[in-house]
Amino acid sequence: MNSDPLNSIIYVTLPDDYVLPKDAYKIDTTIPLPIQMPSPDIKEFDIKDLKWEMVLAGILTVLAYEVDNPNVQYYRSIILASKPNIKAELTEAAILKTRNEDWDIAEEIFTALHGLDPEDMTVILNSALFFDQKAESYRRSGLNEDADAYDDIAFDYYKKAMVAEPAIPDAFFNAAFFYLKQRNYAKGKDCFETYLTLTKETEDNKLSDNDKYKRDRAKEIINDICSRNLEDELFKSAYDFIKMEQEEKALEKIREFLQKNPKVWNAWFMLGWALRRLGRWQDGKAAFLQAIECGGENADTLNELAICCKEEGNIEEARAHLMRALSFENENTKILSNLGFLELQEGNPEQARKYFEIVLEIDPNDLLAKEAMKSLI
Repeated sequence: MNSDPLNSIIYVTLPDDYVLPKDAYKIDTTIPLPIQMPSPDIKEFDIKDLKWEMVLAGILTVLAYEVDNPNVQYYRSIILASKPNIKAELTEAAILKTRNEDWDIAEEIFTALHGLDPEDMTVILNSALFFDQKAESYRRSGLNEDADAYDDIAFDYYKKAMVAEPAIPDAFFNAAFFYLKQRNYAKGKDCFETYLTLTKETEDNKLSDNDKYKRDRAKEIINDICSRNLEDELFKSAYDFIKMEQEEKALEKIREFLQKNPKVWNAWFMLGWALRRLGRWQDGKAAFLQAIECGGENADTLNELAICCKEEGNIEEARAHLMRALSFENENTKILSNLGFLELQEGNPEQARKYFEIVLEIDPNDLLAKEAMKSLI
């Protein structure tokens, strides 16, 4: 959020004769209480207008954003005594806001939860998942720098969750997928293997159907990583070089990998990705076509292939690949935006507008679609 949430907090000391709610925690009147005001502009307060909910809201704000407050333990005691189910209620609210992609409010709630109980590993894992999803959403919207920053926060939370005692199996299962998105297949495989070790079925530990499904999924991905040799350090190095905008070095690594693993579609995709970023459209197109030939026909490959075709001037071929990509992921905003830009290039602004409007229905924060719509006004 742009403004400091603490600006709306004032501190009051209750008079000895103040009547508290019956369920309120025993108050030490020598310690000032944080009060959440309706607006940061209101600085004066009449104690007769005090509502207990204002105190609880103020405490949550302080726990979230002023963790070094000298009275933080006292404030935690007040809110936990007054609202014994507060963590469950806030967690449910945060998850709902996350599903609705109401990122700012969800982040405020998760921050408050973490301040309420910094050692709660369930909160830490949920925070990791939240920032992971937020990063994904921001990257889809074209906000790559913000997405990278949220990835870093998610990574920190995952690391904390994976050293919990006792161990949390789901921390490793979810962290594995986080690593896979970073193309760090070796780390992802390690996390899946740890998950399998932690979730073995025994007489005392009967697995649910969901646990069995996740174990099967973990085994499937491990086998896929091994069969395509994706643990190879060359593969990870190539990805890291692309992220650092050192595409020529990436090409060296991925070509070396392909000499040993010529049928791995992921490697052909990465080769095409590096070539496309260098503006080598024809070579990039050839690499993406080879990726498809090796079993990598998916939305991402077809979208990248379409970009190369478009830059070469093959508009109809690009459109065909994008429409095929939509058959895999019909709400992929990158593909829909690229169809919009294709229509703009062809001089069809109204058709382009329809695509950008669809993008903004799916993701109102999509940066590319917002900018494109401005040009169509």
